[in-house]
Amino acid sequence: MSETPSESTPPGPAPTPAAGRKVLLLVDGSSYLYRAFHAMPDLRAVPGDPTSPATGAIRGMINMMQKLRKDVRADYAACVFDAPGKTFRDDLYPEYKANRSPMPPDLRAQIEPIHEVVRLLGWKVLNVPGVEADDVIGTLACMATQHDIETVISSGDKDLSQLVNEHVMVIDTMNDRKRDVAGVEAEFGVPPRLMVDYQTLVGDSVDNVPGVDKVGPKTAVKLLQEYGSLDALVERAAEVKGAVGENLRRALDWLPRGRALLTIKKDCELAEHIAGLPSLDDIVIGGQDTEALKGFYERYGFKGLVKQLEVHDVPPELIEEHKSGKKVGPGPGAGLFDEPDLSGISQASNLQYDTIFTWAQFDDWLARLESAELAAVDTETSSLDEMLAEIIGVSFSVKPGEAAYIPLAHSYGDAPEQLPRDEVLAKLKPWLENPERKKLGQHVKYDRHVFANHGIEVQGYVHDTMLESYVLEVHKPHGLASLAERHLGRSGIDYETIAGKGAHQIPFSQVSVEKAAEYSCEDSDQTLDVHQVLWPRLQADSKLRFIYELEIASSEALYRIERNGVIIDGAMLAKQSAELGQRMMQLEQEAHELGGQPFNLGSPKQIGEILFTKLGLPVVKKTPSGVPSTDEEVLEKLAEDYPLPAKLLEHRGLSKLKGTYTDKLAQMAHPRTGRVHTHYAQAVAITGRLSSNDPNLQNIPVKTAEGRRVREAFIAPPGHFIASADYSQIELRIMAHLSEDAALLRAFQEGMDVHRATAAEVFGVAPGEVSSEQRRYAKVINFGLIYGMSSFGLARNLGIDNAAAKNYIQRYFERYPGVKNYMDETRLSAKSKGYVETVFGRRLYLPEINSPNGPRRGGAERQAINAPMQGTAADLIKLSMVKVQNVLDAERRRTKMIMQVHDELVFEVPEDEVDWVRSEVPRLMAGVAELRAPLLAEIGVGENWEKAH
Repeated sequence: MSETPSESTPPGPAPTPAAGRKVLLLVDGSSYLYRAFHAMPDLRAVPGDPTSPATGAIRGMINMMQKLRKDVRADYAACVFDAPGKTFRDDLYPEYKANRSPMPPDLRAQIEPIHEVVRLLGWKVLNVPGVEADDVIGTLACMATQHDIETVISSGDKDLSQLVNEHVMVIDTMNDRKRDVAGVEAEFGVPPRLMVDYQTLVGDSVDNVPGVDKVGPKTAVKLLQEYGSLDALVERAAEVKGAVGENLRRALDWLPRGRALLTIKKDCELAEHIAGLPSLDDIVIGGQDTEALKGFYERYGFKGLVKQLEVHDVPPELIEEHKSGKKVGPGPGAGLFDEPDLSGISQASNLQYDTIFTWAQFDDWLARLESAELAAVDTETSSLDEMLAEIIGVSFSVKPGEAAYIPLAHSYGDAPEQLPRDEVLAKLKPWLENPERKKLGQHVKYDRHVFANHGIEVQGYVHDTMLESYVLEVHKPHGLASLAERHLGRSGIDYETIAGKGAHQIPFSQVSVEKAAEYSCEDSDQTLDVHQVLWPRLQADSKLRFIYELEIASSEALYRIERNGVIIDGAMLAKQSAELGQRMMQLEQEAHELGGQPFNLGSPKQIGEILFTKLGLPVVKKTPSGVPSTDEEVLEKLAEDYPLPAKLLEHRGLSKLKGTYTDKLAQMAHPRTGRVHTHYAQAVAITGRLSSNDPNLQNIPVKTAEGRRVREAFIAPPGHFIASADYSQIELRIMAHLSEDAALLRAFQEGMDVHRATAAEVFGVAPGEVSSEQRRYAKVINFGLIYGMSSFGLARNLGIDNAAAKNYIQRYFERYPGVKNYMDETRLSAKSKGYVETVFGRRLYLPEINSPNGPRRGGAERQAINAPMQGTAADLIKLSMVKVQNVLDAERRRTKMIMQVHDELVFEVPEDEVDWVRSEVPRLMAGVAELRAPLLAEIGVGENWEKAH
């Protein structure tokens, strides 16, 4: 499709060492294998069998090494790992790396296979006892420089920055970062030659190497800029004033040892490991061992990689010949980071991509589509706006390695004659609209809209690779390029390669048919290939398959909601905008009076000067650059005691409301329908919740009167009403179900006011004696604990001291022990598995759950408690959305679903169906699942969205 919107990763860095020189590529294998381990899901040699050997790190390592080989052209290459056992640094300082957690057993078991497959991929593997991988890298980089060879180091380790010079650079492909001389200074504030001095002052908490107490990055940079080097600083330590000087002088005896620990060696003995030194001929980059790789991939269950070898493997030397037009061996002259163009090779070797110009070709492919068990479909379009996009071309694939593109509206000067679009689509329409003809796509909701713009309602979409990925690996990117790279080891043609980028990007109709055909065919082909890798994994797990089928059905319902759209009362919004503008002018005048002078209410700098310099208000927190913060949290804190911050907050809220909604919503109406059509992104939130954009309907602030008024502009046509249905206290009901707490379940089963019941338990009074203040406290406690609120957070929220808050939480857990047990067991399970699950089996991965970083680990633990509830709520609203839409269709109702916002479904209802909606929609929603705490859905009806609440 024409760069269809999807969630994808940014492109990697494109460093440019000096052309015309040989290049040594060094991979920090130890850094890579940890990244691979944490980046990949819990893959097993036997999918779904937790006792089977883990393979995620192996698979991730293969992907990373293949991508690096594609991105960086090199003459020599080695992948360097840490060797087991002690190094010279352990003798120098026994506490070195004492804080590091032991390597996870699943990762340790994958190290030897990783070494094996890296060798089979054509890399020299090095692990030298007694030193670290960094030292081997430093020695080889130094050796390469001496022999006039450029060095590129691939690693995320900042310590390697000390090796950078005009001939050595470090690239971090995972974070799109290049560290050359300028890059190091820009990132750290000091040139590479001072990086060891900088690190020695700051220390390294990861490796347990102390620095100078209280000297952080900024202070270290300041000291080195003032004194020129660590040696000069030590010589003049007596001159350094204040606490920094005192701490520096106390550390003088330690600093030489700290620097020795942090300095990368450049003189390791490598003769036993690399033959022929000082020549680097032993690490000339080699070709992969295809036969041995095939056996390896089969042994570890990498079916997609086996297929890649069988169908898509291209010898590296052939790639080199194709790119240069002549035989190319190791040596100077080629562009080091040129993007490979494999079009001629791929088609000549084993891909069959057809471009359809004649009706005979079309009829042949239509017959193939009619007889195919499953066909991948992809559209190329004129726009990313699915409601406006028109088809420029269509591609299909029914068999791996085979695809066809039908150009339909390429309109550049010498474009070849193409089949008429309307006639082609008319002939395709019976197949596209036949639900018995199974179809597959990547982000099929977009393609459904595109076909609908041409009067075709596609039926039979049974698979979507974006959603397959979303269910299996929610924490990963789901764009097709990422999926092909990750699961097939295939890299594709980038959209910007064929269409340009930025202001120079041309519309797809101007892309040459030849380039467009290869691009689109490749998309369909890769979509089919990715599906054949992911679908068996979903089939092997009944719970994940249920979630996937729910996502497919939700995609259908969301397509209908997006297509329906909602009517906006533009005149009402214009009136609200004018009123908001008047109120903002009034607030600005009041703020100027309180500040004692005019200032820009949109300028954090000017606000800071007024609040903290002129008025002397207390500084709540500072920004990373050291200036007092004026963010919303700070203003809210200050507004408790001072009037000006309250005015600023109100002005900010109204400005955002006006700029985002009242000024713009009516302008977003579609020219053909006159309605606003939001876009729902399914594959974004890890909890399964939807995100709404263009416009974002989920962020309308409903806690303020002005925000609620915006919803009054969402109206129904004459003779219709707006209905809004949502679940009552859904997350608390889910907590009761998950925890099986007897008291909490009883409150819901008996239809009690759960906040009043909680207040009665916590405050030890009869339900009828609970005061409104006690109920408010209980409500904050109920919802706060769901979101992992601490006693400190509860105290702040309720305006009480920490001791009282801690006491409330303790009493809550005494009354609801099942909740406490659930929370404790969930944390333990999450640490063991790396993920939690919803009631229905959706997996919610928590990459930081075992992090050595306390705040990150604590955040992941809170997420482990809350995610199953948020995720289950997301599952329930999707089940309801699908169920209600199915009933509307089955009964041929004229009621339309027009929005899904959080836990709410919004409908446009004909007057004669209002009674049916009032009775049936809540019943349908309450009946989609049977939880231990009964579901309750409520509905309101009104002439606009606000009055339906």
